Amino acid sequence: MQTNFTPEQLKDAGTARANEILRNCVHCGFCTATCPTYQILGDELDSPRGRIYQIKDMIENERVPDKKTVMHIDRCLSCLACMTTCPSGVHYMHLVDHAREYIENHYKRPLTDRALRWILAQILPYPMRFRVALLGAKIAKPFKALVPDARLRAMLEMAPKVIPPVSRNDDPQVFVPAGEKKLRVALMTGCAQKALNTDINDATIRLLRRFGCEVVIAEGAGCCGALTHHMGKARESHATAEKNINAWMAEAKVGGLDSIVINTSGCGTTVKDYGHMFRESGKAAEAAHVADLAQDVSELLMQLDLPEGAAKGIRVAYHAACSLQHGQQIKTFPKDLLKRVGFEVVEPADSHLCCGSAGTYNLMQPEISKELKRRKVDTLEAKAPDVIAAGNIGCMMQIGGATGVPVLHTVELLDWATGGPKPRALQNWSPVP
Repeated sequence: MQTNFTPEQLKDAGTARANEILRNCVHCGFCTATCPTYQILGDELDSPRGRIYQIKDMIENERVPDKKTVMHIDRCLSCLACMTTCPSGVHYMHLVDHAREYIENHYKRPLTDRALRWILAQILPYPMRFRVALLGAKIAKPFKALVPDARLRAMLEMAPKVIPPVSRNDDPQVFVPAGEKKLRVALMTGCAQKALNTDINDATIRLLRRFGCEVVIAEGAGCCGALTHHMGKARESHATAEKNINAWMAEAKVGGLDSIVINTSGCGTTVKDYGHMFRESGKAAEAAHVADLAQDVSELLMQLDLPEGAAKGIRVAYHAACSLQHGQQIKTFPKDLLKRVGFEVVEPADSHLCCGSAGTYNLMQPEISKELKRRKVDTLEAKAPDVIAAGNIGCMMQIGGATGVPVLHTVELLDWATGGPKPRALQNWSPVP
């Protein structure tokens, strides 16, 4: 794609990066075939190619974003299926993130939009605030039909039936390995996950300890910054990310770290991009080091030689989170691990398509999200699974809200298969004979 940015414009690092990305695009349109919003809406402006044109026009001409452009960019899930499909290597993620920051800085949203986005940014990254909000939503949920705004109704629907008690495993501490120490790793405990499902971190710690890892929960680490980053709130997201960098670098300097393990793939995609986020700052070297250490839990488990297990007689439908398969290009490891310990693994049709969770997308774009959820659940249930496995809490909540099939994190099944307790989600369940 031909661009015409001025030398003055290119002095800005974000604009210079956008220029590089835009010049790689050859207008081929392969991305439209795998774009969920284009499949649902059928509008070229709701495809990656269409959004690229709009972003170029907006940034290159330094114009104030208009309502229509903002609408189409807001509708993007950032699922990154287009990056997997693109034959030209267009790094759409960096481009759309820059566009969202530009919109945040130059566009005044309606008051209700600003209020909702502020509320989400002030609640979701903070586990205790989120717990209080979930309790309030749980109380208000029976009255959701009276709420006029679909986005507010979606927030009420998000409230789980049971809000788990706080897990003290998420407190800063060190867990010694069960046997010979092989690795010293930091576990990112996250933010929303600590409020929605404490079983995931608990299972991860047991699993890593069982196979020789000393597991560190670093003082000062918290939200990865993804939520505010994808809203275009760069100042907030960088402040949050910097706390993580400081926390993990402190641990690396004291006792060394072989890996920073992340069991929420949406967070993993962001942490692995810290080097890019901080490339122009004094934190560039440390951010790049943290990004290099970051691994999805499935990547680390592939190094730990989990034993082969006997067939369990349990069919697991594996849902590939977009942030894992597209954002991190990890496609086979979770399935390989589940098969290795004895589960039968099946995949739904169109496994490359998003379930519609996408961070806060299911709250901000509820109608599109619900259609994507319906399609995803239909394809998963078509495989007649006993359980559904995923590697991202957002996907688990999205899918679990529309199916009676138990939905678990991959590590919960792996922990159970290698000596851990039966997952709480399966306590009153047994496979159909």
